[in-house]
Amino acid sequence: MDSTHRSAPAATTDPEGDAEAGAAHRPPGTALELLVHGVGGTTPAEMLDDPRVVRVTGDDTAAIYRRTTDAEAEEHPADPREGRPEEPIPEAYVWCNLTSGNGSRALWLILLPFMVANLAHWMRPAAPRGHPAQRLYDVLVRILALTLTVLLAAAACEVALDLIAWQCAGSAACSADRSWLGFLTTAHHGWWSLPGRRLVVAAVLPLLLVGLLWWLSHRTWSAYESASPPPRRPATSRDTPPSERPALCLDGFWYGRRVVARLRSAHATAGLLTIATALLLTAHDADVRPGADPVLRWTGYALAALVAVLAVLSAAIVCRTARSEAEPDVETDRPLVRWLPYAALGVLGLTALHTAWWRPGWTSSGHLPGAEAFAVIAVLQGALVVGLLLTAAVLQRAARGTERTALAGLAGGSVALLACALGGVFTGGAAQRTADWLDRGATPGDPHDSMAGPPVLLSWQASVIPLLLVVVLVLVAIAAFQVLAVRRKVLPDIPGLYEGEEKPDAQRARRIAGTIARAGLTDRAPVLIGVITAVTFVLGTGAVLGAWLTGLPPGRALDDAPAFVDAVAETAQALGSWLMGAGVVLMLAMGRRAYKDASARRTIGILWDVGTFWPRAAHPFAPPCYAERAVPDLTWRMATWTETYDGRLVLSGHSQGSVLAAAAVWQLDPVTRSRVALLTYGSPLERLYGRWFPAFFGPSALTGLHREMDAWRNLWRFTDPIGGPVRLTCEDGAAIDRGPLRDPLVFGRTLRYPLPAQILGHGDYQADPEFGVARAELLAHLAPGVPQQPRGPEAERSPGEPHAAPRGSAGAAPQGSAGRSSA
Repeated sequence: MDSTHRSAPAATTDPEGDAEAGAAHRPPGTALELLVHGVGGTTPAEMLDDPRVVRVTGDDTAAIYRRTTDAEAEEHPADPREGRPEEPIPEAYVWCNLTSGNGSRALWLILLPFMVANLAHWMRPAAPRGHPAQRLYDVLVRILALTLTVLLAAAACEVALDLIAWQCAGSAACSADRSWLGFLTTAHHGWWSLPGRRLVVAAVLPLLLVGLLWWLSHRTWSAYESASPPPRRPATSRDTPPSERPALCLDGFWYGRRVVARLRSAHATAGLLTIATALLLTAHDADVRPGADPVLRWTGYALAALVAVLAVLSAAIVCRTARSEAEPDVETDRPLVRWLPYAALGVLGLTALHTAWWRPGWTSSGHLPGAEAFAVIAVLQGALVVGLLLTAAVLQRAARGTERTALAGLAGGSVALLACALGGVFTGGAAQRTADWLDRGATPGDPHDSMAGPPVLLSWQASVIPLLLVVVLVLVAIAAFQVLAVRRKVLPDIPGLYEGEEKPDAQRARRIAGTIARAGLTDRAPVLIGVITAVTFVLGTGAVLGAWLTGLPPGRALDDAPAFVDAVAETAQALGSWLMGAGVVLMLAMGRRAYKDASARRTIGILWDVGTFWPRAAHPFAPPCYAERAVPDLTWRMATWTETYDGRLVLSGHSQGSVLAAAAVWQLDPVTRSRVALLTYGSPLERLYGRWFPAFFGPSALTGLHREMDAWRNLWRFTDPIGGPVRLTCEDGAAIDRGPLRDPLVFGRTLRYPLPAQILGHGDYQADPEFGVARAELLAHLAPGVPQQPRGPEAERSPGEPHAAPRGSAGAAPQGSAGRSSA
């Protein structure tokens, strides 16, 4: 690609200083099409269909590009008297490096549970603003997110302190051929061989992990959450009461810098206190023995009191931290909040000194004291998930337009449980893999082993993983049968879409019908997530009860059971331990490959494209929100370009780019919005975001966007597994959707198209003639002298009245695929 990365004087970024100068050379009817790509990213040359591109504004992370020939197109507009069809100036906003840029993005793989927990915050039902249960819902999600940080720090302590320093270094059989442990082993009889000092050395590993998380959060916070607000304050029309303004229209929605800083301080403190607690519990176990030094015992009590005070302060900050969306939250935190992690670090240092103190006769055996903490965390997380589900049910009862809400409004609690399960898999996988490596694959809990192995609960959690995989395989099989059933139902209608164009081709029709059936699986995702969540909760509860009642790993707990049951337990424990460890190894391998391979990094970036759209409102260590950079970028570009040239602008968004485009339109002021039209295609606005995030993209929010912006068209296909119709029921709402578009455009071989046409699915919407038609309509709607006016409230259509037939559809919808349209 011959891409030139240099600045081009396409438009000024100072509307106040250059408004008069822009008016002097402002050509009538100047039009711009601002393209926004979707998941996975692309190159400017591909978006603009030209290898010669120039960067107009931006940096290496996110920028706007044009074709080299269009760098100064506003200064040399086409003469309308030439009679050529009107074409807007195309320019591309490329934001893919926000999620799949340099190799450090590979480190984000360890943040997956945090990202999923953060999603749960935004999945609350669409209850009226100010409902008392909303505050409780947010607090429960933030506390659950805090437990994930504690769980990760506890997992690092389990690997470093328990398995390596306490068990292996304290066993001559385990440490015999491990020279890197030599200075810590009891056989060495060195200064560091005492149990407390071994633990202090090992505590460096979890300390580095917490420091890494803090550094990643601070580094991305300074880059992503530091965008400047738009030049004009966003607003809605006068017909929209302030209490009904969509949340994404509020001034401070994308400017939550202070929230992330406060949560980062609290979570870093919690991680450091987890390490200090692990050291204190171990030292306390030695200090309460007969003959122990009472000074050390009371010093431990004093340190425990300091840890408790800091823990309460950390939890209080998490509970009291709320997003201030009405205004950009850019204030500086109080010194107490800023210095809390440093206070925790000081207490950790004192605790390390206390633990390393010489204690006569202190030896290490069995598990590290405090292994029951994993069961406490699991029970607490289960209680928080139940509280989330109950709170969400209350909010759902108060919500309106909930017919298509995923999981009847319980999606947030379900996703929060999956975040806890992922955290458990990461914890158990790291512990099991380390134990297997140190003890050479011995079964945990075997009395003949040189090590006691991981805590009993982790062995029980590993044992239920094979059962969960069996359930997942059954669901996959059911989904496959459903695809075959839908394909058979749709198949007879496929040739009718192309009647009179080509002769029938049964194989071609089956391919098209199969693509439609597979694309419809997206609408069944809530059922899949719901079943997996319910099974995970039941199996997790059983694992906690099994560990609590028996105190033994499953293989040993069922030694007295019938031979078949005992064999199943042994197999499940061994297979689950291997699967847990393999999962962690696979994640590390993916991270290593992503660090070296840009294409692999882009593939992983697709996951972050979907999961990191939302601000970090629950967990500060989650991957950063790219929309906090992308939305202000788009808003600034639209505001400054329309101010400078007084032209018409079509914001053209594909896939995830359509979500960014809608969010940017919400942030515009009414004057700028009146000069902008919205063209979305392959858009998940309603199909994914409207169902899973109803409080922000539900029917009322999208209807409000339509009231503010009449110039909106949405293109969709039955073969698209991601995009779909917007499904507005207000007056003229059906006019937004244009589809289903015919895909492929040509059924078979014709004189004009001798080769079979590609089934496009989610891509290349510009190849459909309807794209050009919709764009021309939007430009005509924004014709000079006819400004768009925000509309008032519309009368709602009765619930039983169907949508009007979409205009401009490239083909009628197959009768057998009606389930996809109404799912």
